[in-house]
Amino acid sequence: MSKLEREIHIDASPEAVYDKLTDPRCLGEWVSVHDGIEEAPPGNVEKGDTIVQRMKIAGKKFRIKWHVDEASRPSRVVWTGTGPMGTKARATYVISQNGSEGCTFNYVNEYDLPGGPVGRITGRAIAGASGGEADRSLKKLKKLVEKRSN
Repeated sequence: MSKLEREIHIDASPEAVYDKLTDPRCLGEWVSVHDGIEEAPPGNVEKGDTIVQRMKIAGKKFRIKWHVDEASRPSRVVWTGTGPMGTKARATYVISQNGSEGCTFNYVNEYDLPGGPVGRITGRAIAGASGGEADRSLKKLKKLVEKRSN
């Protein structure tokens, strides 16, 4: 299992960040690898909801079916996803007040790619690209939420 972790300070309330993170209609505004939504609830996700998301990484399009395992407003969301060829992922969002007007958003993505040793080598290459995409996504999220909070 590979793991990607990122953290960013956002000058907005935990509630504002949580609301943006859990609204499937906003994914295209901040997730850099987002290519569309095929299925989602009409509002913010709650525990037990399912989202089918199209993504595009390195020119390849695919879909992931996400299940919301935890949704604790305004501090935590846990998603598990399944993708092509048995790919599995677990994304954990933790939002914490940081003592000032803002909050800290911690993102952890754990994923397992099929294919044994070849899959692990491919996973290391994808992790490098994913890290850059995660950084771009979090910067876009920060800008989006801070703009709407002011």
